[in-house]
Amino acid sequence: MSTLRWGILSTADIARKKVIPGLLKAERCEVVAIASRDATQARVVADELGIPTAHGSYEALLADPDVDVVYIPLPNHLHAEWAIAAARAGKHVLCEKPLAMTAADAERMVDACATEGVRLMEAFMYRHHPSWVAVREIVDSGRIGRLRAVESWFSYFNDDPANIRNQVDAGGGALFDIGCYSVNLSRMLFGGEPVGVQASVVRDPGTGVDVLTSAILAFDDGVATFTCSTRLETDQRVHAYGSAGRLSIDIPFNIPPDRPTHIHVTAGGDPPVAPATETLTFDTADPYTVEAERFAAAILDGLPTPTPPEDAVANLRVIERIFASGNGGGVT
Repeated sequence: MSTLRWGILSTADIARKKVIPGLLKAERCEVVAIASRDATQARVVADELGIPTAHGSYEALLADPDVDVVYIPLPNHLHAEWAIAAARAGKHVLCEKPLAMTAADAERMVDACATEGVRLMEAFMYRHHPSWVAVREIVDSGRIGRLRAVESWFSYFNDDPANIRNQVDAGGGALFDIGCYSVNLSRMLFGGEPVGVQASVVRDPGTGVDVLTSAILAFDDGVATFTCSTRLETDQRVHAYGSAGRLSIDIPFNIPPDRPTHIHVTAGGDPPVAPATETLTFDTADPYTVEAERFAAAILDGLPTPTPPEDAVANLRVIERIFASGNGGGVT
């Protein structure tokens, strides 16, 4: 294959507004089909985005011989079922985060894809953006000294009980939806798993979903702290502190695809009044395009999967520990 042919398993908003537009710009990628349980809806979205084939069921898309890889933006509780079905149909899988509702389900997905010889990757698009590649390089190079602390925040306001993010059985809630980013980046920057987890979890009394979750993740070499919420003013930020400097990231998660982005590296000067800060600017890059191109290169060129699926299992194990601690389990 010289081009990876994509099928989209759902007409979800994230697919329509973010992922498919990114895919359409990606080199060596072609979006050939989209599916919905509503055939009319599939046709409408296909026509809107210039996708040749519209399927009226997910099964039909998986049976389509022209599809090489499936992108799954379904609600969280459906990820495992349809990723495993895609693997058994011989399709590679890019699945939205979190990979599953439990680490055990994620392991089943990993095993199914390995058995069928197809690739599986969790869709943490931010990791592939040039700004985050630079963050990892700065931390690894020792430019800010020894990394000792990471602080992150991710919030928005959504109290609509009909919204899937407020339905506990479907995997709604702040930690699954956005806190997973903070868990992921903390593990990535420290290069390991937390040895201790302590959390506070506040749930909506009506829906049961967590709406305000904070956690302390203790690593061998430092600590990560974060708060995520679906009931607060929209904001997102990441700060990393080392023994000889610090860095901060403008718009770390929902990175805009249409403008340059920035990170700020501070070391020395006369803090806090006049710290010495260098602003690094990165050319416009759509994180969904970069993600698709890297996944395509792995499949087409036989390269390692950019983010191995085992990382998604490990992320879910930490999420489970956060829920356990926040539900009265103490330090886990």
